[in-house]
Amino acid sequence: MKKALLTGAALLATFAGSNAYAERDYISIVGSSTVYPFSTVVAERFGKSSSFPTPKVESTGSGGGMKLFCQGVGEATPDITNASRAIKSSEIELCAKNGVTDIVEVMVGYDGIVLAGSNEAPQYELTRKDIFLALAKMVPNTDGTDTLIENPYQTWKDVNPALPAKKIEVLGPPPTSGTRDAFVELAMEGGCKKFPFIKAMKKADKKKYKALCHGIREDGAYVEAGENDNLIVQKLVANPDALGIFGYSFLEQNADKVHGSIVEGQEPEFDAISDGSYPVSRSLFFYVKKAHVGVIPGIEEYLAEFTSEKAMGEDGYLGEKGMIPMTEEEYVKVVDTVSNLKTISAK
Repeated sequence: MKKALLTGAALLATFAGSNAYAERDYISIVGSSTVYPFSTVVAERFGKSSSFPTPKVESTGSGGGMKLFCQGVGEATPDITNASRAIKSSEIELCAKNGVTDIVEVMVGYDGIVLAGSNEAPQYELTRKDIFLALAKMVPNTDGTDTLIENPYQTWKDVNPALPAKKIEVLGPPPTSGTRDAFVELAMEGGCKKFPFIKAMKKADKKKYKALCHGIREDGAYVEAGENDNLIVQKLVANPDALGIFGYSFLEQNADKVHGSIVEGQEPEFDAISDGSYPVSRSLFFYVKKAHVGVIPGIEEYLAEFTSEKAMGEDGYLGEKGMIPMTEEEYVKVVDTVSNLKTISAK
């Protein structure tokens, strides 16, 4: 336990004294299933083009990755965690409690969250209000009394007469997923606050507002399908009546099997996500344990590969995998952060 809490020079001494280079000479990466394919392709190229072993990348979900990352400092803990949303203040506190005090935040680009369906099914045209009414645990009463009731809607047509009379069945990620966090914030809350009395609740009782807008129904309409987005794609092919929630990159990779729903009149396309006109888009990140840099071999070089023009640039290989590149100004800041290993402060 003491070993996990060591930092700085003491960590270096511990590694050297225990011959840790022989125990782990590779980079350990955990976290987001959305960032996983991007991290994996960088790791593979890094392993082939450098003298370092190929980093080990595991898909644990953003929340699961943060828990592992924040367990402490030492070769038994990950060096990097991927995240499809920004680190939470509670996670920064957990890290600090376990001796992980110097964390480098690296934004890698953008991604859209899609509600996808099988190519055998018609394309849905949804608003965020439709999405909230279909999936929220509690929804506004239709009697005009500004009260809430348990979600009674069984079909999409119940939600909006313009939608198909198909049973609401949405396959999505679990609470540990950054995609789930971003989806409830951008899509669910985006629709929730369309109701004036709920929007007013944000000022009066922020906790109640968040619980309402982020609360997903538990009666079977929303099905937790795990962290494996490829499995969701397979289930959509098997069940054309269902919709699934995952990142744009998986949509692009499986365009022969699935298509994305239109949201607020916008297709989930590269340019619409890049310019922000697609309303359900988010930033992607990874976080680095600064205490491990210079101790676990290859971390600095891996960071240089990931943030290089050939990887992250406008015409980089990550774009070919579905990553939406950031602006030139944002990219310059990222390179500066990585070059100088700038750490984040408490949120």
